[in-house]
Amino acid sequence: MKYILFDLDGTLLPMDQDIFTKAYFQALCATMQPHGYEPQELIRAIWHGMKAMTENDGSRSNEQAFWDSFQQDFGQKAQNDKPIFDQFYRTDFHHAKKVCGFDPLAKETVALVKSLGMTPVVATLPVFPAAAIEARLGWAGLSKDDFAFYTSYENCTFTKPNPGYYRELLQKLRCPAEECLMVGNNVDEDMVAGETGMKLFLLTNCLINDQHKDTGCYQQGDFQALCEYLKSLC
Repeated sequence: MKYILFDLDGTLLPMDQDIFTKAYFQALCATMQPHGYEPQELIRAIWHGMKAMTENDGSRSNEQAFWDSFQQDFGQKAQNDKPIFDQFYRTDFHHAKKVCGFDPLAKETVALVKSLGMTPVVATLPVFPAAAIEARLGWAGLSKDDFAFYTSYENCTFTKPNPGYYRELLQKLRCPAEECLMVGNNVDEDMVAGETGMKLFLLTNCLINDQHKDTGCYQQGDFQALCEYLKSLC
């Protein structure tokens, strides 16, 4: 096995997705309201942008898909204010850390991957800018330097659960699917990587299975079980 792909939210960084989203929106609205963005209108526009990224067909970056959508809601003002949004992710976005957990085994597992001669990669939902990915890695006790690559809205043209996201990542890594293991907590978004031929591990600490699918077909468990499975791959 060459690459171990880790999801971020709910995998390396423990969290309740709904609680995190609420805290994120609260921080964003508090920052942007003085700049003329009414909170409910802003949240609605963010969801429109999320939908545009989810429906992205590979013809443009997710970043471009988001800002094209956002500009439809707020006009040229949105593009003019992009530096303010970018600054938010480097500063006030960190307020959302308080609703996230911390598991030291996440960092230990990444270290184990390296010690076993494999390469860790962050395969997170690419709907945030790089600054937001790096911030959340920091909350998990990690940094971008711990990984060979991480996905963000700048460097992806698909997003989960589209299998195209995983195919695109494989192209960037220049690696066949059979030499990759995807580790994630979301049955719908992460386990779809299996459609490319990747091996899968379902991390159950913050399990998301909205469709109540049968998960018996997956290697699964907590970080300790993951570490034992990683050792078995050598």
